[in-house]
Amino acid sequence: MSVIATVTLVAGNLGLIFLLMTVPLGLRTVTVSRVIEADRNRLWQALWPFGSDAGWSGEILSVEPLDGEGTALIKLSWEGRDGRPIERKARLDDVVEGSRFSMRVVEDTALDPSFWADYRETTALAPEGDATRVTLTQTDRYRGVAFLIFRYFAMRRELAKLQVWARTGTYRRGGWFEHPVSQIGFAVLSAFILWPFFGLNLGGLALAVILTSVVALHELGHMAAFRLTGHRRVRMIFIPLLGGIAMGGRPYDSRFEVAFVALMGAGFSAFLVPLLIAASGLAGSEGHRPAAVLLATLAGCTSLFNIANLVPVWKFDGGQVLRQICPGPIALALASFLLLFALLALGWRAGFSPSFLLVAGAVFSVLSLLTVGSGVKPRHELKSIHAFDRLAMAGALLAVFSIHGYGVLWASAQLM
Repeated sequence: MSVIATVTLVAGNLGLIFLLMTVPLGLRTVTVSRVIEADRNRLWQALWPFGSDAGWSGEILSVEPLDGEGTALIKLSWEGRDGRPIERKARLDDVVEGSRFSMRVVEDTALDPSFWADYRETTALAPEGDATRVTLTQTDRYRGVAFLIFRYFAMRRELAKLQVWARTGTYRRGGWFEHPVSQIGFAVLSAFILWPFFGLNLGGLALAVILTSVVALHELGHMAAFRLTGHRRVRMIFIPLLGGIAMGGRPYDSRFEVAFVALMGAGFSAFLVPLLIAASGLAGSEGHRPAAVLLATLAGCTSLFNIANLVPVWKFDGGQVLRQICPGPIALALASFLLLFALLALGWRAGFSPSFLLVAGAVFSVLSLLTVGSGVKPRHELKSIHAFDRLAMAGALLAVFSIHGYGVLWASAQLM
């Protein structure tokens, strides 16, 4: 990859991360409207929390009034960190029976009340011929457009599913976006987007496919960790160019769980690197040079991608692991400096130029500044990590770093 292509790719990713996660947008209102061929009263019974069909989607399990002023306790089907349904205290106002209502969330058992400070949603129903126009409006304060976009499409999906429910009486779970076929399509699209950066030839296409496969294997490691820590539902969302995201079925419960899930992305691939190295050596000894080069390239890309994810940046795996296992800010700063120094030293030993490493260090610093504090604060503090678990995770981090570091050095020696 040329210097210009590298700079373009890195700058583009930084810009996208800033736009998606950090840029301050202030108070924004999202409105989605749809005409549904159903009686207005029937739709009201589905959308009004105290309606007879309020559980039409399976999201609301029960609702009970807490006072005579519109405060309600809503039990949701979403799992909390303890595996039990999330309970949400909400205030209902501006109610016009059969036509509209607004709702503010006072607090819930999953997120800190500050998350809901600026949130307000409104549902309005208006007759339109023999049908009903349903309008959903949500207002909140946003940093980054990612969550804003997510809410827009979530509201569109809700209305689409409401239409199906009104017509058939059944709720259809899931959607096309998270369907395995769609995700495979996104992975293929990502490979084609990356292809020009590696050269529009067969070799460039092979590198783009290898990198896309490496990302998928990395996220599979996170998914396996979610399952091992008790998540009943896990999934992976592939985002072209930016990579993939593994998602669990409930919030994190402990600091150990956060560290374990974060490290298993690179940890899972660490089991594959020695096998790829051995397979490449065997293919070379048997005279299958193209296969040996392909396996060496796969081992090198796997090692390089995963060790880059161990960078001590706020939202990267390495940063998440260090924040959970370091006992205080001084220890965290020291560990972050040592890990970053080790990464840059490894890059120098692998043959990267000092100027490139300086740019990489600057990029990592900018990434850390862009993403610091971008997480969602939970309602209650995570369970603390025990001393033995802290040492175990530190040892695992060192082992994963060493395996991928060796993979980078071995592949650079084989391919240069």
